[in-house]
Amino acid sequence: MDPVPQPSLRRTPVQQRSAERLARILDACAELLDEAGYEQLSTRAVAQRAGVPIGSVYRFFGNKRAMADALAHRNLDRYAERITARLAATGPVDAYSAIDGVLDEYIAMKRTVPGFALIDFGVPAPTADERSGDDTGGNAGVDSGADPGVDPGANHLVADRLCGLLAAHLGRTADEALHRKVLVGVEAADALLQLAFRTAPSGDPALIAETRELLYAYLAPSLT
Repeated sequence: MDPVPQPSLRRTPVQQRSAERLARILDACAELLDEAGYEQLSTRAVAQRAGVPIGSVYRFFGNKRAMADALAHRNLDRYAERITARLAATGPVDAYSAIDGVLDEYIAMKRTVPGFALIDFGVPAPTADERSGDDTGGNAGVDSGADPGVDPGANHLVADRLCGLLAAHLGRTADEALHRKVLVGVEAADALLQLAFRTAPSGDPALIAETRELLYAYLAPSLT
């Protein structure tokens, strides 16, 4: 599946060298999120970790929020790729194995992908530095461009991707009714899995099992 264009990017890389530099920047962003959290993240620290001049970061991003948003978009692209590969390898797919794939791949990313525990498919609320226009970690004067809060559309983006994937693999039409069902399932699973990973670092098994049962009961009839 082709990646979805990222509106947070100032410039889309064309040459391989530029694409590799962008990947290093996002990898560094993810690592630093795990180490210090979003509030302590800065464009300067990311540039240092990635081994690039800070100007290279600003060629792609106006601020750290745009950088984190690009990481969230990359996470969603990779999530869709993992689900596609899993369903293709499964052979004939029914509603329950499709739900297992969607849930299991998310949990695997939550446990193993750098930065995913804090920024999966959406960006946290703006920090004080972002609101003041300084997210460099010591280099003021950069326009923060911060949103007023957590992106409310993140789960809608996830539902859009999942609805298309599930419909394609199950021979369904990705109509408004199915999209609504998938969106409700995404919202419910998101809330339950947040609780599961707050309860235990690797996800509380009992709460994950309850999430699976909820998705089976609510979503499977619409996918059959």
